[in-house]
Amino acid sequence: MNQSGSGLGFNATWSMAVGGMIGGGIFSTLGVVVGIAGPWAWLSFTAGGLIALLAGYSYVKLAGHYEKGGGAFTFLREINARGFAGSLSWVLIVGYVLTNAVYAFTFGQYLGHVVELGEWFPRATGVAIMAVLIGLNLRGTSEASGVEIFLVWFKLVVLVGLAGWGLHEWDPSMLSRGVPDGSFGTALFGAASVFMAYEGFQLLTYDYDEIDNPQKNLPRAVLSAIVTVTLVYVMVALGTALLVGADQIVQEKEVALAIAGKQAFGTTGLVVVTIAAAFSTGSAINATLFATARLASEVARHGELPVAFEHHNDEGSPDRAVIMLGASAAALAALGSLTTLVEAASLAFLFTFCVVCGLAFRERAGQRWLTGAGALAGLTACIALVVRMLQTDRWALVFLGFLALIAVFGRPWLLRRVRTDTGNDQI
Repeated sequence: MNQSGSGLGFNATWSMAVGGMIGGGIFSTLGVVVGIAGPWAWLSFTAGGLIALLAGYSYVKLAGHYEKGGGAFTFLREINARGFAGSLSWVLIVGYVLTNAVYAFTFGQYLGHVVELGEWFPRATGVAIMAVLIGLNLRGTSEASGVEIFLVWFKLVVLVGLAGWGLHEWDPSMLSRGVPDGSFGTALFGAASVFMAYEGFQLLTYDYDEIDNPQKNLPRAVLSAIVTVTLVYVMVALGTALLVGADQIVQEKEVALAIAGKQAFGTTGLVVVTIAAAFSTGSAINATLFATARLASEVARHGELPVAFEHHNDEGSPDRAVIMLGASAAALAALGSLTTLVEAASLAFLFTFCVVCGLAFRERAGQRWLTGAGALAGLTACIALVVRMLQTDRWALVFLGFLALIAVFGRPWLLRRVRTDTGNDQI
């Protein structure tokens, strides 16, 4: 455990947690949640933030309990649930791939909206940014904490400024213009559908050993970051709808914030929001690919993925994991739709967070009424999202169910037939 003061301090840790969530979340999900919850979109983000806060509490308490990071895979192995840890790691990796596909899709849509070169350009740009960041990760590079702090504050200023302008133009009728009235129930469906907007904080638990005084700084940074991000999301959901109307957000859901930026500040607003979206999504892709490849490498080191995922190049990067995970995200960005990708990723993370909260409850890591509430809230949101996908996107749910069956039943069969022994101790 890093107690020397040479690791990531509170400011850098907080910025990385905020950046992991805002780094594409609101740019990708605002139009989706308004389309589901209408004028109650702000409540969807509030409910999602509360679930994330309970999950974040469970994550940091488990990290402190075991005095190590590594997330759900490591925590489950600590209680000898190795098979479940392996299956869940596959689900989690799929969630990260879907998330990167969302970010790449959004990156392409925002740039495509500005240059207007045809419908092919956003998809091609999404694939291109994945290719560029695969290359960067193969060189073993990752974001410096100082750069991340700057980017986080730049995004916060842009988003809060845009939201503040909309709130200043207060006209409640704009919140429901051209969309169904919505209800508390639709707000719950909205929260579940866009939960991937909150997943980024848990990437920080993989960096536990890099954080200065993690027992103190990790809980403070993660929990305060979730509160901050929730407030920003609520402000943006209200302010953007007040600027352009809920109907415009739904119609232009891929680039809703760019439309709002142009409405507020003309071409300058359009350009600034587009730059913020490009930086946010690009940064989020890089951080997520970096962390996911290393998670896959760690899972492979313990024999729960084929040994190819554990391979490292001369730069110290898990190169085959980077290429396979990045290429999969690029393919999904080229072929998928925004709503389907967002909802599929959200379901993967909701299930994972529900498991982590349940484990924290079982291990008495933290206050059990909080960890138990997190497990129940996560389970409720999972059920709500499954019900919604059964009604609106059944084939996506079937595909996710197929992947889950592979993770649970196909994984042991596959691992018996491929080389998984890396020469390390499979403890």
